[in-house]
Amino acid sequence: MPEGPEIWRAADNISKTIANKEITEIYFAFDELKVFEDQLVGQKVTSVTPRGKAIITEFDNGLNLYSHNQLYGKWMMSDNGEEPNTNRSLRAAIKTKGGAAYLFSASEIEMLKNDEIESHSYIKKLGPDVVHPDTTYEEVLSRYRDDNFKNRKLATLLLDQGFLSGVGNYLRSEILFCAKIDPDFRPKDCTPEQIKDLAHYSIELSRRSYITGGITTEPELVEALKREGASRKEYRHYAYNRTGNPCYKCGRKIAEMKTGGRKIYYCEHRQKSEE
Repeated sequence: MPEGPEIWRAADNISKTIANKEITEIYFAFDELKVFEDQLVGQKVTSVTPRGKAIITEFDNGLNLYSHNQLYGKWMMSDNGEEPNTNRSLRAAIKTKGGAAYLFSASEIEMLKNDEIESHSYIKKLGPDVVHPDTTYEEVLSRYRDDNFKNRKLATLLLDQGFLSGVGNYLRSEILFCAKIDPDFRPKDCTPEQIKDLAHYSIELSRRSYITGGITTEPELVEALKREGASRKEYRHYAYNRTGNPCYKCGRKIAEMKTGGRKIYYCEHRQKSEE
């Protein structure tokens, strides 16, 4: 499932392709949305806003397309308006003279009025967005210090969009790795300094991934690994999906375990050692 950085980049691409251009054609696959097709032709997209792992596409007539990609959904762009060649199922298409945006395979698509957005069942529960430039370190730190979350295992908590929105499976492994936190720890098991590190890396790694197109490792390490001939898969992350490979910080092997039915990756020496 796409995480916050990927959703922000998708929103950027949608905006760049179709925003502020007159809509010439629009298509919805779901019957309940068909009624909106005629209402939106001739309108313009005025903004495209990430909300956690969802995107709100606002039209200038007061309607908003809510889309949540879930596991398989994906937005694809076309500069010439031609539909991308894919085996995915088309769910929505917004066409203008200057380009088109296509949404494939998503299962959660709704049309909302302006005053319905904040009360939407998903949006109203979202925690601070770690990618959003207005989200502050202090806001994120207060979440880690909040008594409502102190007894929950961090490996599970970091996937809860009501805690911090935008964090997903790869970011949680990377945040815990950089903060040197045992994935089995709860916030109440962490020292004050560890809590500060968690808040810091929650923002730093999420925004780095957004800027770099999915890379969480620091630029200096990336450049060093590239000089050694490493592939993108090898230099992209510190721990995520690197089971059995050497830790870039201590040289020991990266391990994996399952929690909540999903794998998390960590350095046993760095994160579980009592030394």
